[in-house]
Amino acid sequence: MIHQPILLLVDDEPSNIEMLAAMLEDEYELRFAVTGQDALAAIKEMPKPDLILLDVMLPDMNGYAICERIKEDPITADIPIIFVTSLGDPEQEEKGFAVGGADYIVKPCRALSIKARIRNQLEMKRTRELLHRLAITDGLTNLANRRHFDEALKQETQRLQRQGGQLSLVLIDVDFFKRFNDCYGHPEGDECLRRIASVISAELRRPADLTARIGGEEFACLLPETTLAGAYVVAERIRQTVLSLAMPHQTSSTSPYVTVSVGIATSSGIDSNHLYQRADTQLYMAKTSGRNRVVQDAALI
Repeated sequence: MIHQPILLLVDDEPSNIEMLAAMLEDEYELRFAVTGQDALAAIKEMPKPDLILLDVMLPDMNGYAICERIKEDPITADIPIIFVTSLGDPEQEEKGFAVGGADYIVKPCRALSIKARIRNQLEMKRTRELLHRLAITDGLTNLANRRHFDEALKQETQRLQRQGGQLSLVLIDVDFFKRFNDCYGHPEGDECLRRIASVISAELRRPADLTARIGGEEFACLLPETTLAGAYVVAERIRQTVLSLAMPHQTSSTSPYVTVSVGIATSSGIDSNHLYQRADTQLYMAKTSGRNRVVQDAALI
């Protein structure tokens, strides 16, 4: 089933709502709000709206204030907002763009015009989302890239410092990968990394978990609200599953098959750099003590 874009129509006049609905109901999934508070509540519903048509004059707050509230929230800031209003003077239009509006339409609305403007805004939104995904995605494995990982690690450690809880970081390195590339060639090396990435992704099932490729043959798993013991279970499953793939590695000093070494650290509030260094230390210990193993920090930090 093809997903129809979701539009939120915000207007306190039933006749205006009915007119817009008649124009748009065949092409879009429509939601409605008649006050500013209703609108702010509606944008929190999942899935969030793809675009908002917003009147300026509402009974409890004006559309400019609503737009500012939406744009201040990182979760909703990317939703395009088109003002649809009877206020047609240039100063009002300028104010609409100044607070973050994507377009400004003066009532009465012509169906062809409003449909074209909605299509334009949705297409620009899709383009921005595509460019953003490309910017944060590793091209070889389709996991998050180092840039995305660094941002997520910083955000999660800041959240931890505010709200408490535990955050686990798992670092994974493919053992003797340079030897693998030298022996089997880079195309086989790329395929090896893709298969390991698939294993890691399959083991991380929660929406909040993040899997990233952070270096040539190094991966990271960021696990919010996960204890040291819980992270160890995940890491050991990954290590065993990679070994069970039985990818030949005749130049490995550890196993006839491809293996990984894993380091884990769990934090209750330290900064991102410190957490990464602690996990990296555990990874180093795993590699220097024989590889193909999981080494965890001694305790919660």
